[in-house]
Amino acid sequence: MNQFSKDYLVVAQNASGRNMNVPLYRFKGRESGPKVYIQSSIHGAEVQGNVVIYHLIQLLKHTAIRGEIILVPNCNPVGTNIKAGEYTLGRFDPVNGTNWNRGYYYDESLVQAFAQGVKEGDSLDEVKSRFRDEVKQRLDEKLSQTWGLGLAHRLNLKLQQLAFDADYVIDIHNGPVSTRHIYVPEYAKASATLFNIPHVIFIPNQFAGALDEATFCPWWTLQNLLSEKFQRDIQFNVEAFTLEMGSQEVISFEDGKFDAVSVMSYLNNKGALIDADYQPADMRRVSVKLANYKILYTQQGGIVEYLVAPGEEVKKGQPLARVLNVDELENARATYEIAAPCDLITILHFPSASVLSGTQLYKCFTEYERLT
Repeated sequence: MNQFSKDYLVVAQNASGRNMNVPLYRFKGRESGPKVYIQSSIHGAEVQGNVVIYHLIQLLKHTAIRGEIILVPNCNPVGTNIKAGEYTLGRFDPVNGTNWNRGYYYDESLVQAFAQGVKEGDSLDEVKSRFRDEVKQRLDEKLSQTWGLGLAHRLNLKLQQLAFDADYVIDIHNGPVSTRHIYVPEYAKASATLFNIPHVIFIPNQFAGALDEATFCPWWTLQNLLSEKFQRDIQFNVEAFTLEMGSQEVISFEDGKFDAVSVMSYLNNKGALIDADYQPADMRRVSVKLANYKILYTQQGGIVEYLVAPGEEVKKGQPLARVLNVDELENARATYEIAAPCDLITILHFPSASVLSGTQLYKCFTEYERLT
């Protein structure tokens, strides 16, 4: 039905000089169509995406596709193996402290210079091909520069070489203790309801270092420049998303199958599947602008009981957490409650009961609205 192949990408070498590889699973259809790139576990503790990709592979074995779909589970084996006792500390490069998801490349001046060279008669396919070649050449130059790169930066650029070839990019993450939510660029709002994800964060069409932004920012900027230059609407139909598939450090095969079907629904609606009946679920979805996705920090440290699960709606003044102060156990100051500062939906909370002052206790939707 589809042509299947499995390759390996060398992402790093350990101290013994041995290669650290990640598998690349490729499905190619018999018909031309979009190219899709899906990766998981850029942060080491965020492992559920591997289960989602497992189920996607099972589904794609029996679903005809157009174009090509590339799946990269466990894309950061270094982060996955950074352990301290029972915990995976794979959010940052242990050598220099860099966030594993902040080393991707974007240069707006490159986009502006490229736009100046596009002529009125150039086809969109030709422009897309030339632009991809230009960006990938820059990535090659950065990877081969004389002074070298940090581990996280190098890993990111190797993955970006694969992702930038794609029309649709999905980067699967997990929160600490979290419900499902998705980051959607403002220009791609129409696609927010194509996934079976109840909580949607609309983010500005700006680069802040992550893979989804490194994918959509160049294309969004280029199409705007060319639309203005030629005084007509130009769309490259490139989209990228960060999907947060629940909590880190745990996996669920049942949830993974649900989320794989969710991804298939999106791909079907984008023309990547042939004769498939995957459609988004009829479900309640709420959205929020990034500015209204708030962090509740602790004012004091203590031992915390989380009273509200991720995904729950909370009214202003309702208790979110109960804190125990072990230095005051004999008096009325032994416990106190942290209340919701406004009506909100809790999306995720800190994973540990031991909390320092200034900790990100909860992340919450405020001023949210129903998404239809």
